[in-house]
Amino acid sequence: MTPKRIFLTGASGCIGHYITEALITETEHELYLLVRNPDKLGFDYEARSGITIFQGDLREISQFANLLKTIDVAILAATAWGGAAEVFDINVIKTIRLMELLNPRVCQQVIYFSTSSILDRNNQLLREAGQLGTDYIRSKYDCLRRLSKLAIAPKITTLFPTLVLGGDENKPYSHLSSGIADITKWANVIRWFKADGSFHFIHAQDIAQVVRYLVDHPYPMESTEKTEEEPIKRLVLGNPALTVNQAVEEGCAYLGEKIYFRLPLYSWLGNILIVLLRIQMSAWDRFCLNYRHFTYQNLVNPGTLGLPTYCATFSDVLKISGIQRGREQGTRSTEQ
Repeated sequence: MTPKRIFLTGASGCIGHYITEALITETEHELYLLVRNPDKLGFDYEARSGITIFQGDLREISQFANLLKTIDVAILAATAWGGAAEVFDINVIKTIRLMELLNPRVCQQVIYFSTSSILDRNNQLLREAGQLGTDYIRSKYDCLRRLSKLAIAPKITTLFPTLVLGGDENKPYSHLSSGIADITKWANVIRWFKADGSFHFIHAQDIAQVVRYLVDHPYPMESTEKTEEEPIKRLVLGNPALTVNQAVEEGCAYLGEKIYFRLPLYSWLGNILIVLLRIQMSAWDRFCLNYRHFTYQNLVNPGTLGLPTYCATFSDVLKISGIQRGREQGTRSTEQ
């Protein structure tokens, strides 16, 4: 297969590390990485030829106009999380600008990372995400609505990761993975309660395998979610839905904590406690508390593509996170 010229943003992030490492070790594609700080890269970008590092960020994307016109595949994983001005400038204005600089006659595919938080249970735009979401969520909502107007639109595949796990000694931890050890310390308390809610999760290594596959096997439009308003290909990344109660049961079984009975935690009770205790919650947090079931249709993961899945179950999550079986929860394995 002829090597492709790939431009990738966000290589220093959790997902970006896994993607870049997979492309370096498993392909011969030419990689052009735009990173703010090369010192944060935990992979060996000198492992082979064909890897070029550009120090900078999306604010300076126009200076790469000539290069972008020659790119075969663009993987856009960079994102800004906080600060309204920076978030909308990076996540919307400069991201759109980068896509405008690509040559639709040369570029075969754009793999753009969004977030599943802006989708409803039918994989359509969630109105509340655009109205109540954090700056980050509203920026992703805004950007998605603009994609169909671009000349490169037919080449765009938007990925919507669900809850992301990942990280090790050479890669930054995701927000979720960094808190798992602390959560398991409360297993002895959590096991006594049950709650109404469900979610999907996916490990960054599995995301990397999906991206690695898409680079050489772009998804056809007819096999993905689309609407007349938004014809961009949409792939929601995640494992099958898991209820909160199933996660607790599987986690307790892994940790050796027996469940004898459980008391229901009602959402209305949570709302009352928020008022009585004067807990400060954003409009988005309150919406999420009441929405509860963040589930989607037609999930994509390595298994759906005929590839092995690295992290498929909640027990896998705990094992990969270095949580000891039995009653030694909350510690990281020394065998890692």
